[in-house]
Amino acid sequence: VPGEVVFVLNTLLFLISGILVFFMAAGFAMLEAGLVRNKNVAMQLTKNIALFALAAILYWLVGYNIMYPGDAWIIPGVFGTFATKDIKTAIDAGGYSNAADFFFQLMFCAATASIVSGVLAERIKLWPFLIFTLILTAFIYPLQASWKWGGGFLDEMGFLDFAGSTVVHSVGGWAALAGALILGPRLGKYKDGRVNPMPGSNLPLATLGTFILWLGWFGFNGGSQLAADGGAAMAITVTHLSAAAGSLTWALWERIKFGRFTLVGLVT
Repeated sequence: VPGEVVFVLNTLLFLISGILVFFMAAGFAMLEAGLVRNKNVAMQLTKNIALFALAAILYWLVGYNIMYPGDAWIIPGVFGTFATKDIKTAIDAGGYSNAADFFFQLMFCAATASIVSGVLAERIKLWPFLIFTLILTAFIYPLQASWKWGGGFLDEMGFLDFAGSTVVHSVGGWAALAGALILGPRLGKYKDGRVNPMPGSNLPLATLGTFILWLGWFGFNGGSQLAADGGAAMAITVTHLSAAAGSLTWALWERIKFGRFTLVGLVT
């Protein structure tokens, strides 16, 4: 296959996958809005759209340079421009567009902040959350991502992370855990040793969010193959089977433990 064709297909894979991962922002927003109480729906939606906007600017301005030192943007003063790669070299190597790579990686950065948004729903005010999102997307995420994907010490040790199970999901999870430990549980969730149910505002909305996320993960994992080949198809297939197995396993556990399974369980 000519190098030009491979270059175009790989670049197209990055762009389509990045768009699918961006659509996950709608999934996160709908899922979280559906599972919080009515009084917090607008706040949760505000956090989700604000974090993606913040992540875009900060990752472009600061984070990408930290994640790929010497291979990202040139920033004269405040504003950045592309550090133009030799397109012919990329074509000969069967590579992809640098701009497409940035777009795809940006979506991973924003998804990390989305994890924190969901965990801290109904626990944190808007401005503290946005300040933390700024720090996370500009510094924390890019720094640790550089250890693996930026050719850092983890990469040199042979550490494998195909689609960000550590770089994205674990880091987002640890950040969310730190926030949860500091903030504590939702007010009124636990009282006198009992767990008080806090029903979501809109289960159809939460279900819609789940299907959007399910779709978006095909781009998240398929694009992580970094090439439009059979490996990308395998990643998408495994992603679909894993989601189905996870949903059914949770439902079975609920059935055994409580005598019935729930929609929230399937969604989770």
